[in-house]
Amino acid sequence: MDDPYHNNVNQQMTEGGEYTYTQDGGGQHGYPYQTDYPHQQDEDAASDATEGADEDDQMYEGEYQGIPHPDEIKEARRAARLEAKRKARLATQHLPEQYETIMEDCGHGRFQWMLFFVLGLALMADGVDGFVVGFVLPSAEKDMCISNADKGLLGLLVYVSMMVGALVWGGLCDKMGRRKCLIYVLTIDLVFSFLSCFAQGYGFFLFLRFCSGFGIGGSIPIVYTYFTEFLQMDKRGEHLSWLCMFWMLGGLYASFTAWGIIPHYAGWGFAIGTQFQIHSWRLFMFVCLFPALAALIGVVFMPESPRFLLENARHDEAWMILRQVHDTNWKAKGEPERVFTVTNIKTPQTQEDEFIEIQSDTGTAFQRWTVRKMTMLQQVMANVMSLSAPELRLQGLFLVIVWFCMAFSYHGLGVWFPDMIKYMQYEEYESKVRVFHRERVERFHFNFSLVNQVHREGEYIHDKFANIEIKSVKFEDSLFENCYFEDIRSTNTFFENCTIKNTVFYNTDLWQEKFKNCRMENTTFLHPKKGCHLNFQEENDIVIYLVSFLGSLAVLPGNIISALFMDKIGRIRIIGGSMLASSACTFLLLLSFSQGAVICWQCLFYAVSVAAWNGLEVISVELYPSSKRGTAFGILNGICKFAAIVASFIFAAFIGITKIIPIFLAFAALVCGGLVALKLPETREKILS
Repeated sequence: MDDPYHNNVNQQMTEGGEYTYTQDGGGQHGYPYQTDYPHQQDEDAASDATEGADEDDQMYEGEYQGIPHPDEIKEARRAARLEAKRKARLATQHLPEQYETIMEDCGHGRFQWMLFFVLGLALMADGVDGFVVGFVLPSAEKDMCISNADKGLLGLLVYVSMMVGALVWGGLCDKMGRRKCLIYVLTIDLVFSFLSCFAQGYGFFLFLRFCSGFGIGGSIPIVYTYFTEFLQMDKRGEHLSWLCMFWMLGGLYASFTAWGIIPHYAGWGFAIGTQFQIHSWRLFMFVCLFPALAALIGVVFMPESPRFLLENARHDEAWMILRQVHDTNWKAKGEPERVFTVTNIKTPQTQEDEFIEIQSDTGTAFQRWTVRKMTMLQQVMANVMSLSAPELRLQGLFLVIVWFCMAFSYHGLGVWFPDMIKYMQYEEYESKVRVFHRERVERFHFNFSLVNQVHREGEYIHDKFANIEIKSVKFEDSLFENCYFEDIRSTNTFFENCTIKNTVFYNTDLWQEKFKNCRMENTTFLHPKKGCHLNFQEENDIVIYLVSFLGSLAVLPGNIISALFMDKIGRIRIIGGSMLASSACTFLLLLSFSQGAVICWQCLFYAVSVAAWNGLEVISVELYPSSKRGTAFGILNGICKFAAIVASFIFAAFIGITKIIPIFLAFAALVCGGLVALKLPETREKILS
């Protein structure tokens, strides 16, 4: 067929077995990605040449020669023109718009889900770490002789270390990279948490938990910043909310394993010598390392955030990672033939890199290392100061207020709930106390345990106390004469203003701290059990594990609802509505007169308030530019930990005094934060700047 159009077409075979076509005398048209376009009259001529042909009845004779049909060529050229226009539009976009277009082209699929589970495990490790100290403290304080003052110091230092970790690692991830910093924080947490499982002295244990908290405290800012930069705009709200569920899973994991290990293996343990003791609570701490270990292994195989690389002018590395994301997703969707067509990505106009590399022979390796680290520190501080820029100042102030109010009420009530249950248990126990007044017992053998009793002005003459437990017993203004105590185990037992004459204490744990203002005459202590001794039945109340488990499980419905509606109704309505609804739930706490009621209202409060947390975490990563995102989130998370420290002291101070003040403080904070949240800008249709 003598078609003037086909005379100008040359057929070429590529190495992959595909065909490309070039037009004689013109520029090359890379099928299907062409840059030069034929004139419209060429297409009209091709249409005229085939006008009147019946394609169903008549075979196109060019098929015998392997020449494509003109309609196929027209369709290919039309697709090529659209692709060329898309490329041209992409080339004129700034980095934020261009990056969003690229992520839409990469799609959402297998790669994001792999990263989702890896980062979820890191978030789960943070959730586990928040519960560990509370679960092991009842046993650890006896095992390591921790006083009440020191016990409070442990909880305080863990929160302080997590606050410092959030501030430091949030800033560093904007300069060193999201993946690298996440590997560092997980490694620090693993190493020091593992060592703390074997710490025998309280001071060493405190130091190791502080270092562990410094590591894991930086995980939240990094995880959300990291995952956000692999999501396209219409997926961010939903999938970041799903990611929040892993913190709940951390609480469930810690609660379940604590209940399954600490009380059920209470008597388990072994000793290496006389100074090295291993008990079940240490085994529980070891099991709690598994989420962090799994997360660390997974992060090693994940790539760096391409957005971070582009912000730091590392174009080629970013392009390779984006192509990996594209190919992984589309191969999993059954379209391996789709090609990553982006050839050039704009990078921001940045100043010359401030990292000073001393490449000359002058200067030592230590000097070069010092220069690099000092320069990085200056860059981080400059990033922090830049957050006070006018365009970020007001929204940053609003976010700080909302974060503080939310954390103050949430963590304050988180301390109040279990402490209130313990106080109710104590009141119930105290109501059943038996009081003995001016009893005289002579030549009697006490071979049964004494539990929850008060003995006032009693006289005990020639009595024997042997191989028994004395639990929650107080002797006041009493006389012990010619008595014999042997193999006594005591818990919360004291002697006040007593007179003890000609009495022997053999192999008992009744020692100096048990006797207050007592007068001793010819009293002997043989083989005393000095130090602290575990009483697992006393220290492992199943109700406390149940409270934590149910509180974590109650978060599930709130998480699901917030994830499904985060992109539909917006972040601001989610945050404001959740905080205001939570403030209403706090008033129900005034009706809590039993342990069951406290647990019920706790679950309701957690279920409603979790949506506000999800919205806050989503909006915090969307409001700030990529070069400052980790720094800003780290500061906000540090403020969250600071609010938790303040709330823990305030709410704990009113346990047993009044519940009106804690409830009023939580209500006021939630209302204030909810109203301020309504002033924040909506970000659900905001391209990451």
